[in-house]
Amino acid sequence: MGEVTEYVAGLHEPARSSIEGVFFIAREVVPDAEEGRSYGMPALRYAGKPLLAVMEAKAHIGLYPFSPAVIDAAADLLEGFDRTKGTVRFTPEHPLPEEAVRRLVSLRRDEIDAAIGRRRA
Repeated sequence: MGEVTEYVAGLHEPARSSIEGVFFIAREVVPDAEEGRSYGMPALRYAGKPLLAVMEAKAHIGLYPFSPAVIDAAADLLEGFDRTKGTVRFTPEHPLPEEAVRRLVSLRRDEIDAAIGRRRA
């Protein structure tokens, strides 16, 4: 079992389903993402770099794409969600739209590809 799988398995509903859903979408967008840790959080990693972490907090769920630029670039899909330069906060009752998750993950993947000089076909 990987870091993300173990973390999600230890959660209670409704947070488990919400977080599991975000990771499911992220794996669809970046199928070669691997489970690991980043900044002490269970995270998906891509090309050795942190791609995405999603963690339960006391009053919300935090999504961390490890890039303020990615959050800024997806701002139009994040209206109504509390966000800082490194976090997007949501709840199971007010989940992030699938389109927003896909954009955040795609943008972060593209940012990593650019940083390592990888071109997408």
